[in-house]
Amino acid sequence: MSTTTSVRRRRRTRLRTSGEPTPQWGSPVTYLIAVILIAACVAPVLYIVVGGFRTNSQITVDPSGWPNPWEVGNYLDVLRSGVFWQEFANSAISALSTTVAVVALGLMASFVLARYSFTGRGALYTLFAAGLMFPITVAITPLYLLVKNLGLTNSLAGVILPQIAFALPTTIIILVPFLAAIPKEIEEAAAIDGASRLGFFFRMVLRLSLPGVVTVGILAFIGSWNNYLLPLFILNNNAQYTLPLGVQAFSSEHSVDTARVLAFTSLSMIPSLIFFSLFERRIVGGLTGAVKG
Repeated sequence: MSTTTSVRRRRRTRLRTSGEPTPQWGSPVTYLIAVILIAACVAPVLYIVVGGFRTNSQITVDPSGWPNPWEVGNYLDVLRSGVFWQEFANSAISALSTTVAVVALGLMASFVLARYSFTGRGALYTLFAAGLMFPITVAITPLYLLVKNLGLTNSLAGVILPQIAFALPTTIIILVPFLAAIPKEIEEAAAIDGASRLGFFFRMVLRLSLPGVVTVGILAFIGSWNNYLLPLFILNNNAQYTLPLGVQAFSSEHSVDTARVLAFTSLSMIPSLIFFSLFERRIVGGLTGAVKG
């Protein structure tokens, strides 16, 4: 105890002499509220994942208990199913295509809005910002009619194109501050060295705006992967189902087999959870940079 106390005292003394602020601990009530919120978010996910390792009889006897014994057969049955992998492939194609298109189009549009002065630039930026006020639920009926007239129903293209359109406003709002914060001196130096505008864009802008690009790419990927309403209206063919629709269809088909439904749901959401967990810091860093810009 005496050694620990002396170490703490020396650390406080060093912080005071160096001029660095002494770390302040928050109120215990704040930590208690944070723990409660975290538990409220994690508990449903944990219940679904653990429930997949139980049998239906275990769930019936004790809905909130732990598996005893642990049953991996539910997950193995889902992984052996060709339906799951077909829906997984559809979700992957939809999410990756949406992400690539959103990043490419958003970066080009943001570059023009951030680096060039032209008539109507403010109005164009306001138009993109106004897109944030119209969620997909508001436009789903006219959007369905438009997709139907284009002949894109029952195809992944009918899902991907609207997803790109609805993700672009957020992408541009985040990227414009990043690109506007790039000093003019760097562009002038690149021009002196013989770099064209496209050369400056590909050699300098892409690298300097990488945190924002990663952020909007992750948001577009997760939004597309978890999208349920748009595929519900556009896709009527089981072979084109994405995982959110597949979970609903699997739950209806195997409503009695609760354990397998939980296993299917767990495997469907795990890729999105892993993806978000790996890049969580980049998302926060990208959004922070956009606010500072």
